[in-house]
Amino acid sequence: MQLVLRLFGFVLLLVAALLGGAAYWAYQEFDAPGPAPADTTVLIERGGGVREVAATLHDAGVIGEPLVFLAGVEVFAKGRPLKAGEYLFPARLSMRQAMQEMIDGTTIVHRLTVAEGLTAAEIVQLVRDADGLVGDLPKDLPSDGSLLPETYFYSRGDARQDVLARMAKGMDEKLAELWQARDPAVPLKTPAEAVTLASIVEKETGVAAERPHVAAVFYNRLAQGMPLQSDPTVIYALTAGKGPLNRALSHADLQTASPYNTYVNTGLPPGPIANPGRASLEAVLHPAASKDLYFVADGTGGHVFAETLDEHNKNVARWRQLQKQQAGDAAKGQTAD
Repeated sequence: MQLVLRLFGFVLLLVAALLGGAAYWAYQEFDAPGPAPADTTVLIERGGGVREVAATLHDAGVIGEPLVFLAGVEVFAKGRPLKAGEYLFPARLSMRQAMQEMIDGTTIVHRLTVAEGLTAAEIVQLVRDADGLVGDLPKDLPSDGSLLPETYFYSRGDARQDVLARMAKGMDEKLAELWQARDPAVPLKTPAEAVTLASIVEKETGVAAERPHVAAVFYNRLAQGMPLQSDPTVIYALTAGKGPLNRALSHADLQTASPYNTYVNTGLPPGPIANPGRASLEAVLHPAASKDLYFVADGTGGHVFAETLDEHNKNVARWRQLQKQQAGDAAKGQTAD
């Protein structure tokens, strides 16, 4: 009987030693560098359990033994969930580090840059085409002027509708902030009018420094009852903001019957023609001090301004001469080729 007890005790000690050795090995393995020779992108799907996560990481070559990962998560995660998402796991990442990254939710961050001056239709198309976003968008487009051009960050699997909602919230908040701090001499009655005028300024010039000057010209025209005569408003009247015109405006276009056409109507158009950025909003809420009523392109990407029609006509003549010269130089270049 004593012999049996001794044998039984020996077996228990042997089993305990084996289990202890296995536990020590697993502990070491959990903290050991992983097998991935290079940084590896892995998508952890929503709704899967730890077993599915372990299998995904193993199939991607991030971890070696899935059972060790399962045991480690059971012991060390302490009930904290592993978050779904797209991860970039560095080379040789240990199982513990992989677990911690998923507990922290350090997913890959994508960016979507919305340029100033795009229409709502163009922005919606950007959101539809953005890599990693999911879900449908409503058929009805947001209103032009309701979305804030900015760089937006998101994770794979985020909803398109949520990103678009962030753009709308961003515009609401930014407009409220800038309207509150506006120059009290600005003759605008509502924030909506500020967005409308800012959208025209946005489309007229890409030079940030001259936007307050362009805004001043439009204010001076409004004060004198002159039509704004902004080409971008005619383009919007022709395209309804759905895309670029892809041709030069004709004299007939300037007579287009539309409330957005500022050649045939005085005052502001009934709404924005694009989504202006912060700089253009600030320009119309803090315009430059100027008596100028006219501006025309100067050939360098900016504009030359004038207070009188005679001075403006001279500037226009110089611009047309420059255009002819540029067209001639381009033709010579094609002949040489």
